[in-house]
Formats: sequence, C-alpha cells, structure tokens
Amino acid sequence: MPFWPSPISTRDVASSGTRPAWPIARDGRVWWTEDRPDESGRTTIVCRAPDGTRTELLPAPWSARTRVHEYGGRPYTVTPAGKVVFANLPDQRLYILDGDGDPRPLTPEGARYADLLAHDGQVWCVRERHSGDGKVSRAIVSVPLDGGEIRERANGCDFFASPAVSPDGRHLAYICWNHPRMPWDGTELRVTSLADGRSWTVKGGPAESVLAPAWKDDARLYLISDSTGWWNLYEIGLHGDDARAVHPSEEEFTLPPWRLGGMPYTVLADGRLAVLHGRGDLRLGVLDPESGALTDLDLPYAGWDAALAAEGTSVVGVAYAATTPRSVVRADTATGRHLTLGSDLTSLPDPEYLPVPRAVRVPGEREVHAFLHPPYAPATEGDTPPYVIFVHGGPTAQADSALDLEKAFLTSRGIGVLDVNYGGSTGYGRAYRERLRGRWGLADVDDVVAAARWLAAEGLADAGRIAVRGGSAGGWTVMAACCRSDVFAGGVSYYGISALAPLVAHTHDFESRYVEWLVGPEDPQVYAAREPLALVDGVTCPMLLLQGLDDPVVPPEQSEAFADALSERGVPCTYLAFEGESHGFRRTETRAAALAAELAFYQQIF
Repeated sequence: MPFWPSPISTRDVASSGTRPAWPIARDGRVWWTEDRPDESGRTTIVCRAPDGTRTELLPAPWSARTRVHEYGGRPYTVTPAGKVVFANLPDQRLYILDGDGDPRPLTPEGARYADLLAHDGQVWCVRERHSGDGKVSRAIVSVPLDGGEIRERANGCDFFASPAVSPDGRHLAYICWNHPRMPWDGTELRVTSLADGRSWTVKGGPAESVLAPAWKDDARLYLISDSTGWWNLYEIGLHGDDARAVHPSEEEFTLPPWRLGGMPYTVLADGRLAVLHGRGDLRLGVLDPESGALTDLDLPYAGWDAALAAEGTSVVGVAYAATTPRSVVRADTATGRHLTLGSDLTSLPDPEYLPVPRAVRVPGEREVHAFLHPPYAPATEGDTPPYVIFVHGGPTAQADSALDLEKAFLTSRGIGVLDVNYGGSTGYGRAYRERLRGRWGLADVDDVVAAARWLAAEGLADAGRIAVRGGSAGGWTVMAACCRSDVFAGGVSYYGISALAPLVAHTHDFESRYVEWLVGPEDPQVYAAREPLALVDGVTCPMLLLQGLDDPVVPPEQSEAFADALSERGVPCTYLAFEGESHGFRRTETRAAALAAELAFYQQIF
C-alpha cells in the first residue's frame, strides 16, 4: 500500500523525548530530570527559578541515573538549603552539587542508590550492593551530607522502597518485601524507631500490596493499599491501629512501582491531599482526608505520572494529553490556575497529524481494555487501513492515552494503532492484574488476538494487514502471538523474551522470581509448552527483532536464538543489534535506525 507522506520524520521521533520526570518543588523553585537523546541518552537535572529562568545543573558527561533494580527510579533529591544530591550513572556513587564547581562524591564506589530523601543533614535512600558471587543485598541507609559515616537504618528483607522520616525525626517508615513476590503482589509497611532500632509491621502481608507511605503527623501515616482489590488511600496509626479508607472507591490511586521513588499523592500545606485516581489514565484531584470529599481539578490533561510534589497549596507533576506532550506542570489547587514549566517536546507537529485516542473495550469472554489511535486518513477513498497492535512491557505495566510520537509517526502515514491493556495490566484493579497469574503466554496472547479480530470485525482494520509490536515482556507476547495464531501479517519485537530457563538463570535480581508467578515453578515441560522459542514452528509471518547488546534485563541471546530459529525454518526475519544500548533505546541514532527499520517492515508486509 502507498503510505501518506508525513511531516513527522524518524529524526523528529528519535531526537524527541526529554522524558521529564521526578519533580521536586521548594522555595518557589522546581527541579526535575530530563533525558538528552542527542548526548548518548544521558540524564540531566533542570531547575526552574521563580522568575522562569531555566538552568541545566549537570553538564556532560554527568548523568543522573540510578541502576537500582536495573529499572532505576528517582536519582536525586534537593536539600532544604537547595543543594542537589544525585546518583551518577557511570559509577553509581552519590554526589552533591555544592556550588559552581564539579560535583563532590558522598559515597564510595561499589553500591547503587535510589529513592533519595534529604532530611536532617542526611540523605535517606535505598542502597543496593552486588557481590562477586552474584548475590544482591539491599538496605535503607542514611548518608551524611558532610561526608561522614553511612549508617544502615533498615535491613533483613530482599527489597526496600519509600523511606519516610517522621516530622519529629524519631521514626522511619518504609516499604519492604521478599522474593518471590513483586511489589504489586505483597508488601509490608514497616516502621523503625531511630532511637533503639526496634521495627514493627504497620500494615500489609503476602497478599496485600501496600505502597507510598507519607506521614500525616508524628503519630499517623497515609498509605496506599489494595486490600479491597483496588489501590486506595488509607490513614493508619503508627502501630497499625485505627486504619481507615480515606475515600473507598473501585479505582486506582497509584501505578505499579517499576521504578523506585514515585509518589501518587502529596500532602498540601492546609492538610488536604493532592491525589491521582482513576481507571487507566489517572486524574488529579484534591481530597479532604477528614470528610473523604474528592474534587477533580479542571485541567486540560488526560493523565498524570505517579510522581507528585507539593509546595504550599500548589502541586507539581508530569501531565499529558492526546495533543499535549508530557509536561512538568504546576497547578494551584486553590485557584485552579496551572503553568507549564517544561515539556517532553520542544516543538509539536501540526495537531492535524496527531491521533486523538479513545478508550475502548474489546468484548468477549474476558473484556479487554485498550486505547484506539485512528490513522490520519485511509490511503484511498473507502480503503480499510492497516493497524499495528502495540503490546506494552512489564507485563504489569499499562498503556495510556498520552501523546506519543512513535504512534503519530505511524498514524500520520495511514496506519492505525491499538494500544492494548491485556489481562495483567495495571489500572483496572487487582483481579484484572491477576488474570495473568500462571497464564503468561496464554492470557496475554488471547487478548491481543481478540483485539486484532475485533478490529477486523468492526471494519476498523483490514484483516490481512494487522501487525503486532511490543518490547520486553511485550516482545514475548509478540513472539508468542505469532507462534500461536495466524491473524498477524507480521511481528516486531524489541528486546523480547523467547525462552524462560535462560531468563530465570541470567536476568536481574528484581525479576529473578517473577516467572514463578507468571508461569509457575521451573518445569521443562511447562516451559516448552509456553515459551516462543519452543513453539517457533508455528510462526508463518515475517518478523523484525531489535536488541540492545548491553541489556542486563533481557540478554541479547534471547532475540538471537529466536532469530536463528526462524532463519533455520525459512521464515523471513531481520535481526538488528545495537552496541551500547540497554533495556530501552536512549540514543538518537539508535532510535532513528530502529524506527526506520520498523516502517520499512510495515511497508513490506502491508
């Protein structure tokens, strides 16, 4: 088919995406991180002064990025005096910006740090250590800003998150959990007395996901719990007494903590809470914790990232909409006025070429949620367009309705996109997440195949021109869907998983036991019945596989083995590997080359 010419080029997409994240507000200033795709994908820190002046605090080659859990998280914090402490990507040490000179190291080499909090002359954070025998240990530590001795404050669990010191400085609250659970399965909120080291569990357990503690005062905490099947906001006493749901509702008040350091609500100066809530996209509202009254702010955004900060009665976060890129936004909860402080894109294409997605539900035995991004126009009058089904990673992640130039790159050329929140995705309650328990490679495949058939049945897509595309766990679903069905004209996998035993043996510690939940205990027969590499004989459509060679999450051998197996069977397959890229491509040249290859692939199969 001929594609429409588009004003959105591969370079436009590849060089975009500063990915603003992790805002902090203090004394009229706002800090956040931004990526630099044209500088090998490094991450800098930006500060916006009250007069609107923007300053980039980290020149090249400094990069504020942590490798804790490999996915990282909040890599910096700001002290009450306005000094910035950050984790530097190459050596993972913590550094402090004291003035105009080079950053000064605060920690020795040999450890990683994330989820940073500045309090009482110290940085409280999660420390991760990797020993020579492959063992990984974590603890919550305090790092003195004057370079004194680092102290362990909480240890004894496999994972820690969200350190929060009480206003009087006497207690430390935090989240912890152990293998084989993931943080959306079962966690505990614990409190440690900083005077004598005693610790106790406040709430949580193996079947309850408790997240994001914040102190209301010296004796009470807020937290998020999914004990009812939905992540709702609670208030609870210091010793687990008098727990109450602040606003019980069948909707989510957070997203899963794939990266450490997020905060889906924040306490305002007047005691109210700025909260995120909804199904799918999360809206911003103001919650009175005493009455439970929740009022959404009238703002032109469809959703927000789960990382809010407050100053006075203003809230700062990263918001998005269909034609508005992810932007750092300050919103005044008293007046409703809002101001954009920074944006993911420096320039926008003509809005005419940007798709306006709509939430859809694919009917069937198990309803499936998705976002439909219609094509700009069919190639000819009455022509039914091709579609690409996007499959997100995780798999416990979610697709949202944010402006995405990768999608607009396709839709502006006449190719529609359906972004599927298959069973296992977050945003729709615990029961929806647990549809994937023990059924990875089955339930997710069933859902994307059902989505493809629905597109054709509704007359939205040409049944012979539907492709499937995904990354990481989404790449697994792409491979498995092409093995198990004949509905797709082709599949595109970015750093996808093809075999389970090598993944279990070689992947990073955070997800090293995740396959037990997704598939079951290690069993060669079960694995052979589920993994794409063992089912490769079922693939009849062409495939494109793309992989970073420095990927610690999904090693290159996963894509290489699948590509070799396809080639041996005579199935058309292109395998592209990129030096210096990890799990998620960050460099402009890589992203441009990958997108160009993907477009050429669709031109061939459509």
